[in-house]
Amino acid sequence: MKRIIGGISAALVVAQVVLVLMSWLLSALQIEGVRSLLSSEGVRWFCGNFASFVASPALVWLLLMAMAVGGIDHSGLLLLLRTPRSLRNYRQKLALRITVFAFMAYAAVVLALAIAPHAVLLSATGGLFPSPFSSALVPIVAFGLLLLSVLCGVAIGRYSRPSHVVGALSSGIAKAAPLFIIYILAIQFFQSLTFVFFTLF
Repeated sequence: MKRIIGGISAALVVAQVVLVLMSWLLSALQIEGVRSLLSSEGVRWFCGNFASFVASPALVWLLLMAMAVGGIDHSGLLLLLRTPRSLRNYRQKLALRITVFAFMAYAAVVLALAIAPHAVLLSATGGLFPSPFSSALVPIVAFGLLLLSVLCGVAIGRYSRPSHVVGALSSGIAKAAPLFIIYILAIQFFQSLTFVFFTLF
C-alpha cells in the first residue's frame, strides 16, 4: 500500500513539473489560450490561491471519514458483528442492541429531515439532488458512523475515558495521512491545469 501511495505521489509531482515546463514552453511559443505558471501572473496565482484550492469540501469529507473509520476500527464494532451470536457475552449483546437502536433512531431522524414533505434538507423545489441533503451527505454518514462507534465502544468498555475516544479518532487521521498528501498534490495539479489551459475549462 505504501508503495502504491508513494508511486501516485511521485507521479503527481512529475506531472506538476512537466505541466510547469510545458506551460512555459507553450506560452513562449505564444500559443493562444495558454498561460505560463512561471510568469509573474502564474506565480501570483499559485501563491495567492494555494490555500483556497486545498481548503475545499473534499478535504473536510476526507477528514471526517478518516475520523469515522478510526472510531469504527477501535470501537470493536466490526469484531462484534463478526462474532457468532452464541459466543457473545452479555455486555457485547447489550452493546449491539444499543448500537442497532442508535442506528435506527439516527436513520429515522435523517429520513425525517430529508424525505418527509417540506423537509428542511430538501431543495427549494423539493428535490434531493441538488439540495442541502446532498451537500451534507458525507458529513451525515461520517457523523452517524462516529456516533455508532462511540456508543459501541463505551458499551463494550473500549472507551472508558474521553481520551480513548480522541485517540481512536486521531488514529483514523494518522492512517489516512498519505491520502491527504495525494489529495493536496492532485487538487493543485488539477487547478494548475485549469490555469494553464483556461480557455478549455
